[in-house]
Amino acid sequence: MRSLAFLLLVMVGCTGPDDLCTRHYEPFPDLIGGRARTDANAALLDAMARYNAGDHGSAIPVLEAELRDTPNEEQIRMLLASALLGAGKPYDAELQLDFIETSARNDYDEAAAWYTVLCWLCSGQHDRALEGARAISARPRHTYKRQADALVKDLMR
Repeated sequence: MRSLAFLLLVMVGCTGPDDLCTRHYEPFPDLIGGRARTDANAALLDAMARYNAGDHGSAIPVLEAELRDTPNEEQIRMLLASALLGAGKPYDAELQLDFIETSARNDYDEAAAWYTVLCWLCSGQHDRALEGARAISARPRHTYKRQADALVKDLMR
């Protein structure tokens, strides 16, 4: 009886709101892994190889260390936010995205907006995620418009 209850609990979990997080999360593209390998970037390239293989948790410490060396590097921060989200830490990811959104540079604004919506989705804040996805969908041009449209559809079911 206990195993049947566990099986039902697992089945419900696989079709519930958490599945939306898995369905809509795609790691931010690796813009670093193609660099020529040097002694200085070997650890980062190894971390990005693990990131690309889906092992986001093991990439996090290296990305954090890299960020300490280059605190204004939005690209590293964006990859760190994505890795944190992929490792199931949406609140930590959202904090990194907040830094990007308040940065003087605008290189990653659209990505930060979309990944913030994913943070809300993956932390169970579905109303906020829906509002954020609708805001992206309403824009005539947005890098993540297609993804936001799909999320709005899923959240409206």
